[in-house]
Amino acid sequence: MSAQTTARTARRRRTLRLAAAALTAAAGLTLTACSGSDAAGAKPAGRTDSGAAAAETGGANSSGGAQGSGAQAGGSGTQADAGAKPGAKSGAAGKQSAGGGQAAGGSGASGGIERCHTSGLKAAFATGGDAAPDPDAEGATTTSVVLTNKGGRACKIGGFPGVDLKSENGGERWALARSSKKYGSITLQPGDSTDFTINVAMTKEEEGFYQPAYADVTPPNETKSITIQWPWGTLVDQRSATHPGTFVNPIG
Repeated sequence: MSAQTTARTARRRRTLRLAAAALTAAAGLTLTACSGSDAAGAKPAGRTDSGAAAAETGGANSSGGAQGSGAQAGGSGTQADAGAKPGAKSGAAGKQSAGGGQAAGGSGASGGIERCHTSGLKAAFATGGDAAPDPDAEGATTTSVVLTNKGGRACKIGGFPGVDLKSENGGERWALARSSKKYGSITLQPGDSTDFTINVAMTKEEEGFYQPAYADVTPPNETKSITIQWPWGTLVDQRSATHPGTFVNPIG
C-alpha cells in the first residue's frame, strides 16, 4: 500500500471517529434532554408528592385540628356539661325550692306540719262588733268566715275555700264564684284562727232575691265540708250572672 493510500485511510478513520463522536455526543445530549425533561417532570411530581405530603400532614393537622376542635368541642361539651352541672345545681336548687315548698307544706315531714283537714277545723261566721255586712251597701260589703284549728297539732292552710250557699230545704244551691286575688299560706297552731271574706250583694227587695239558710264551707284541697248557718239577710239573686256581686276571697 502506498503512502498516499495510507493517508487516505487514516483520514477516513478519523472522519468516522469524529462522526461517531458527534453521534455519541448527540445521543448524550438527547439522553440528557430526556433526563432533564424527566427531572423537570419529576420536580412537579416531587412538588405534588410534597404537596400530598403537606396535604397529608395538613390533613393530619386538619384531622388533628378536627380532633383538637373535636376535643375542644368535647371540651366545650365538657364545659357544656360543666355548664349543665350548674344547671344540675339549679335543678338541685329547684328541688330545694320544691323541697322548701314541701318544707313549707310539709315542713310537715320534719316538723309534723301538714295541711289542715276538714276534721281538724271549726268554721263560723264572724258576727261580733262591726262584722255584720251593711244591708244598705248595695253589694259593696263583706262578711267573714273564721276557721279555727281545733286539733292538737299545727297545720297549714291557704288558698280558696269552696262555699256553697243553700236554701232552707237544701234544694236551691249557689256555688259562689272566686275572686282573682293572690294568696299564700298560714300555719295554725292548735287553737289559732284565720279567716276569709265573702263579698255580698245584699238586697231588701221583695223580688229577685235569694235567701240562704246555710253555707257549706270546704277547706282548700279537701272534699268534706263544714255546714254553718247563714246569719244575714237576703242577697241579690245572681246565681246565673257572669260577674256576680257575691263571691269568695282567699284565706288569710
